Amino acid sequence: MGHLITLATSLNQWALDFQGNYDRIVQSIAIAKKRGATLRVGPELEIPGYGCYDHFLEGDTVLHSWEVLAKILAGEDTMGIVCDIGMPVIHKNVIYNCRIIVHDRQILLIRPKMWLANDGNYREMRYFTPWMKHRECEDHYLPRIIQAVTKQTKVPFGDCVVSTVDTCIGVELCEELFTPASPHISMGLDGVEIFTNSSGSHHELRKLYTRVELIKEATLKLGGVYLYANQQGCDGDRLYYDGCAMIAMNGHIIAQGSQFSLNDVEVVTATIDIEDVRAHRTSCSRGLQAASSGTYRRIEVSFALSSGKFGEIDAEKTVGLRVSLQEAYFHRPEEEIALGPACWLWDYLRRSRTQGYFVPLSGGIDSCATAVVVYSMCHLVAEAATRANKQVIVDARRIVGEPEDSSYIPSDPREFCNRIFHTCYMGTENSSAETRNRAKDLAEAIGSYHLDLNMDSVVTSVRNLFAFVTGARPRFRAHGGTGAENLALQNIQARLRMVFSYLFAQLLPWVRGRQGGLLVLGSANVDESLRGYLTKYDCSSADINPIGGISKTDLKKFIAYAEGAFDLPILASFLDAIPTAELEPMSETYVQADEVDMGMTYDELSVFGRLRKVEKCGPYSMFTKLVHEWGGVLSPVQIAERVKHFFFEHARNRHKMTTLTPSYHAESYSPDDNRFDLRPFLYPSRFPWQFGKIDQVAAALPDRSHLGPDKTKTD
Repeated sequence: MGHLITLATSLNQWALDFQGNYDRIVQSIAIAKKRGATLRVGPELEIPGYGCYDHFLEGDTVLHSWEVLAKILAGEDTMGIVCDIGMPVIHKNVIYNCRIIVHDRQILLIRPKMWLANDGNYREMRYFTPWMKHRECEDHYLPRIIQAVTKQTKVPFGDCVVSTVDTCIGVELCEELFTPASPHISMGLDGVEIFTNSSGSHHELRKLYTRVELIKEATLKLGGVYLYANQQGCDGDRLYYDGCAMIAMNGHIIAQGSQFSLNDVEVVTATIDIEDVRAHRTSCSRGLQAASSGTYRRIEVSFALSSGKFGEIDAEKTVGLRVSLQEAYFHRPEEEIALGPACWLWDYLRRSRTQGYFVPLSGGIDSCATAVVVYSMCHLVAEAATRANKQVIVDARRIVGEPEDSSYIPSDPREFCNRIFHTCYMGTENSSAETRNRAKDLAEAIGSYHLDLNMDSVVTSVRNLFAFVTGARPRFRAHGGTGAENLALQNIQARLRMVFSYLFAQLLPWVRGRQGGLLVLGSANVDESLRGYLTKYDCSSADINPIGGISKTDLKKFIAYAEGAFDLPILASFLDAIPTAELEPMSETYVQADEVDMGMTYDELSVFGRLRKVEKCGPYSMFTKLVHEWGGVLSPVQIAERVKHFFFEHARNRHKMTTLTPSYHAESYSPDDNRFDLRPFLYPSRFPWQFGKIDQVAAALPDRSHLGPDKTKTD
């Protein structure tokens, strides 16, 4: 029985960081070879980085990718191992997203991607063209810098498979796994036993389960070994690629990497017996379908992935390998929030070469969640430093201003948090003692450098200036003012906080005797953005926002989780507090509350958001769905009013998305208009046709709200 050592890697690549990307690729190959692996797979477009976007249209990006590949081939890295490496390739003046299969300084095959990711966060067809000649290949003439190394003039380019002495390898690229007629089906019927998948799949709450199930299913009926490599980290954008490299065989996960990690290079390996695949494929029906299936051109290489002798693999090289069947591990959503945005923030901080973060800490749950995510990042840094992660220690020393030869180790999360995280409570006469104390207590619990100030004198100066120029002095509604006056006075406070945030972010390091500046973090959640319940250019405007793609409901679960996970009892008081902007005067009969101001609850907002984006509902179809879901507790007319109110507020506030702070993407119904939610920001007033249709149908439907929430679904 022959054994195979197979390998998948997750690399934290950075768009256009050709030197750093080269170093990480070579390091991953070296680790693979040290473990005795004979096949190494890397993430999608790993040489230039996945997130180059319009830079893929530049000849420089393709040129530098070839230069990096030439440097890899010129060394000893590819000797004795088959490597699957990703980069863009121009073939006959067309740009393709490709995998380069190499062995012993030779290019065996260039495999272009056939099905491109082109929805949600992805726009691959803006840069690349899919390879449409399925099961066909042609000659690709190599650039001279490659010819000089490999002594090859041309290589196969297209939809082929690689045949070694002992098995057959086929390539499947990211999106191709998600398509109904995935290439692994036809390849497997033609005798391919090992499938590689190089991916650039981003993190989204609760998304990993889908990916794992597809990988398991790919080999459950078909049989085979599936090597899945995914990028891990932030390569320069809103997305965090959540790694979780996997190896599956015959429908079972046999090795799984981390989903969230501060490691720049992570290699996942497993030892498998290829005879197990052949035994799995002995069914009569599989044989009949395979006998009549089409064929692929095989690119032959005189190299065996297996030793050919049972037990010949060195025990030293198999140390740490997980070879038994195992259940895939999934983090709970609240853990994903603790880890994903924290890793994203760490990459952003170390690669932007700034000295830390600043957050206006309001005493509410959103800025609290933002602060706790930063504290979670500090925990991850401390844990990595304790494990002697050299890259994390080097980055941490540079960020806090320690010299390169310093002995400083960021092993205490509170101490490290005090060095890099700055918070400030910016109160006015409308702020309460409760929120001020909560902000102060939270800052003390996590160790942030905290300030407390009152802005009343500045707010009064702005009001006086307006009165001097116009001769009119605006008043709050509580003091007899109009709605316009009331809103303007609230916005003065909110926007001044943004101005102060950037002032403090630029000067606080100087105040503390350090160099550099801080990045300002936003703290508007996805539901507030969806509803437009935020002030344009207030403290929702910032450099980046780690919670901007997370719902209020999930943030509450995260805070409840963090209370125990990070030993922060102060967080209980944030969960009990009523969400409020504290921008209007309070009285015995009135306290400003977010859900009252919005005219809907946060739970309702999550439902509206998923129906609008994920289920692609307009106003009328949303109404018809909610009649069945909510009809047991609300009348059709009440449901109609809620739907119309949501769409009216969403539409009139859509313009705010054009200035939305770049946010960590975590939710499938995000309204981020950068590229995920492409919709106009100027809508017709109140949707007269659509709302008229809703009113007409709502008036005709019977009222079943007395039946209860579960009675109408079977009608």
